[in-house]
Amino acid sequence: MTTHTTNCCANNQLHIAIIGSGSGAFAAAIKASERGAKVTLIEAQEHIGGCCVNVGCVPSKILIRAAQLAHYQQDNPFIGLENQPAIINKALLSQQQSERVSELRQVKYQQILTNNTNISLIKGFAFFKDPNTLIISHQGKTTTLHADKILIATGSKPFIPTIEGLDQTPYWTSTEALFAQQLPQQLAIIGSSVIALEVAQAYARLGSKVTLIARHTLLKAEDPLFGQQLQDIFEHENITVLTHCQVTRVNYQQQKFKLHLSNDDILLCDQLLIATGRIANTAQLNLEKISLATDKYGRIKVNQQLKTNLDNIYAVGDCTTLPQYVYVAANAGSKAGINMTDGNETLNLTTMPAVIFTDPQVATVGLSEQQAQQQGITVISRTLTLDNVPRALANFNTDGFIKLVADAKTQVLLGAQVLAAEGGEIIQTAALAIYNKMTVTELAAQLFPYLTMVEGLKLCAQTFNKDISELSCCAG
Repeated sequence: MTTHTTNCCANNQLHIAIIGSGSGAFAAAIKASERGAKVTLIEAQEHIGGCCVNVGCVPSKILIRAAQLAHYQQDNPFIGLENQPAIINKALLSQQQSERVSELRQVKYQQILTNNTNISLIKGFAFFKDPNTLIISHQGKTTTLHADKILIATGSKPFIPTIEGLDQTPYWTSTEALFAQQLPQQLAIIGSSVIALEVAQAYARLGSKVTLIARHTLLKAEDPLFGQQLQDIFEHENITVLTHCQVTRVNYQQQKFKLHLSNDDILLCDQLLIATGRIANTAQLNLEKISLATDKYGRIKVNQQLKTNLDNIYAVGDCTTLPQYVYVAANAGSKAGINMTDGNETLNLTTMPAVIFTDPQVATVGLSEQQAQQQGITVISRTLTLDNVPRALANFNTDGFIKLVADAKTQVLLGAQVLAAEGGEIIQTAALAIYNKMTVTELAAQLFPYLTMVEGLKLCAQTFNKDISELSCCAG
């Protein structure tokens, strides 16, 4: 094994080392380089770009959209359009996913490296020697890298629960599920949150018989209405949902998984997906060597300036205690890049929107009714079913609801929960209303274009003070 040392930059130029090359890492690198720093990115994986572009957001949304089109081809709500069987070639779909991923990785990541001389890349696995020094190992060689500031942006990986026999089977994580060349006839999924729900519906719509195994209920951390209505929708699409159920043992023989369930049933399937959440990629960074603070799950603790308990070390993205969304990582990365170059930016997540890309989509922003009550706020809420929204009626698709939560004393909007087709497009309007501290009366008085789904926000806001069934179309 050979070693060499890379020193900090000459001419007193600030040197920042960033472990990782995902959205948070690149956002920080771009901002720091704009402010005069020399940046070194360190990436252990084959491809730069992190989870989102490579094995997360981008390929999953392609899969979900393709499955949605296949579903509507086979089961559309319009009596004048004849349903047709969808002819699906999963291998070609996977190829198209990979090609689009490669395109975006080239444009959004590799091209930045090529064009920005203040940002360089070292391939290899990094860990701490001391708070200003990293050891980078790659292909039998080690490099010692000194830096003035260090940003940790190592992301996360799938969490694999301890289930007897599971490690002896060829189970899938989300990566294998997204890029599989063939559709399994029977797919079992352990999990009840974002990845589990998105993949379950997509594979069911592409033709697999899907069984979803949830330890509690669907989306247990969200407003209970979401889980209740999504379960009904999934079961209507012939997805089997087993709630309050666990897998106690797994066997794999003759290309079949045999799942032993906590209700004493046995489930046979062709493929098993583990979608039980993700854990921070921090275990091998040698953080204990430098006494960097983490929580019990290994997530790095950061403050609103993205700083850890060590003055020169910052962290962003899924490896931290921040919410695991790529846009949060990118926004945090930009702010960290500024703060590592003597800025003073803070990350404010008060109006952070979140979307789960089921159909209908789950979209939230601000406080739920339960969260507001836990903070001691007296709230008032209204829930509008989508059969009150003209666009949903025109679409012949009224599954879902819009719920608004407001302060009972001031009627200031505190939160919104949406289950609707294109709910992700609706929620940003609610986020802006909350950011601007609008009351539900003020929101109800705004002009919304007619026959749009977002008009449902106005209609729901109107229900705080009137009976909308007595209003005509477009009534203000």
